[in-house]
Amino acid sequence: MDGILPLWKPKGMTSHDCVMKIRKLYKTKKVGHTGTLDPEVEGVLPICIGQATKIVQFLTDTKKTYVAELKLGSATETEDSYGEIIEEVEVDEIPSQQVIENVLQSFKGEIIQVPPMYSAVKVAGKKLYEYARLNQTVERPKRTVTIHEITRLPAIKQDETIIRFQVVCSKGTYIRTLCVDIGKQLGYPAHMATLVREQTGSISREDTVNFDTIMEACEQNTADKLLLPITQGLTHLDQLSVDEEIKRKVLVGQKLAKPDEIIHNKPFKVMHGNQLLAIYQIHPENKQEIKPIRVFSE
Repeated sequence: MDGILPLWKPKGMTSHDCVMKIRKLYKTKKVGHTGTLDPEVEGVLPICIGQATKIVQFLTDTKKTYVAELKLGSATETEDSYGEIIEEVEVDEIPSQQVIENVLQSFKGEIIQVPPMYSAVKVAGKKLYEYARLNQTVERPKRTVTIHEITRLPAIKQDETIIRFQVVCSKGTYIRTLCVDIGKQLGYPAHMATLVREQTGSISREDTVNFDTIMEACEQNTADKLLLPITQGLTHLDQLSVDEEIKRKVLVGQKLAKPDEIIHNKPFKVMHGNQLLAIYQIHPENKQEIKPIRVFSE
């Protein structure tokens, strides 16, 4: 059984919890997730099963879409609503709609983030949250991420200190930190109040299934019907189509002469009709050849 299970991760479960549960339901160890979601965050979590586990790194690299709410007036140690408040002020003047819009748009493009102390980023072989729990501080590595789009959304709560927005961003973006930084630009401490992941790559909320649906399908022996094709996790990659003769070479992992249409070093998928054969890239040492990164059996 090979494919992508478009899971809607519920609150209260880690991404690893979801993988373990799906391994039991699908009776296979070949299961992997495509980008960690914090336990209290719900949303799109594509789960790769069988041969689809070969594309985990490529699906993880895709753009993500989130809907977040930030709360002005208080900062927490974890940068979300579950940490202890470390700073609190009265929001005596609510920023105008235009000011908020200008600040949001100022984050569009490449930005530099400092990961929160309560995160899984490693420093000297140890995760930041491990230092935080020991009340130890370490220098956190800065990272460059990309905000492709950021849009103010209508409020759904009668609270003017809450700003709701949608963001499309690159992998590795901390929305908690983005909320804190937006608050600073508006002149107030802030934290992330809620977060939902709406889309990963080409897999959106509308594609997803929850655990109740999955368990029901397993009982009816139709669990395979819930899987999306592996190619749906690779829509962001360029495609090289090959004939039957080249297909045989690809399936045994042969290097090939570089086709004229491949002009970049990014990975691309190799297809025979609708059949995914492999993921190739230009050979790092011989630029006139392409070599396989992943090969999929028939």
